[in-house]
Amino acid sequence: MTASLSQPSLDALAHMGTYESVDEILAVFRPVIHAVAAAVGPGCEVVLHDLSAPDPDLGHTIAAIENGHVTGREVGGPSSSLGASVLHDQGADHNAFGYRGLTSDGRELRCSSVYFRNSAGRIIAALCINFDVSMIQRMRGLLDGLIGEPSTDVPERPNEFFGRDLVAVMDAMVAEAIREIGKPVDQMSRDDRIAVLTKLDQQGVLQMRKGVESIAARLGISRVTAYAYLDEARNQEAEKAAG
Repeated sequence: MTASLSQPSLDALAHMGTYESVDEILAVFRPVIHAVAAAVGPGCEVVLHDLSAPDPDLGHTIAAIENGHVTGREVGGPSSSLGASVLHDQGADHNAFGYRGLTSDGRELRCSSVYFRNSAGRIIAALCINFDVSMIQRMRGLLDGLIGEPSTDVPERPNEFFGRDLVAVMDAMVAEAIREIGKPVDQMSRDDRIAVLTKLDQQGVLQMRKGVESIAARLGISRVTAYAYLDEARNQEAEKAAG
């Protein structure tokens, strides 16, 4: 018999080891960041994001990084696509391990992220480990070809997008949301466009600077129309939640 796992409450999360500043976190974890990157090798990026500001600038969150060449980022660089969605829902447990990421040039990463909170339960930092598995995949492909047993794995969709700046991250998220509709933009219906906006809203993309304008441009609609569609989608969600 297996016990069911319930989502921890915000009060519980607030007491799972707390820190009051990013400097305090860096004092403890900077040696760990260096040690992990050195032990695993140059294909392993380890990064600490500063999310402590009341309204963090997701274009400039990186407080410390090792092997930044993996995603092309450096200190002062941007969050990934997960940053917006995490801040959009502070109450949830966002710690995640072994999920798939994708760089802007198409390389696959295996990622894990741990989030730090202050005593009030607010997320103030994230420690992320991103391992480039593209070389391993190329080697596996070569071996499959030699032994005549091609892989039957179905590629999974990425959970996280990385880019040298926030614009590249946002573009990748918008492209993925459009791809999931399964139609070219010029063949999308009104409901299709609303579905894209809804997904990106849930991922926190609309909190990014000029997020609505960028999405509207990709969907071939005006900014005003995008906001109208968004209001309609949010009202529908509110009505569903109300029962």
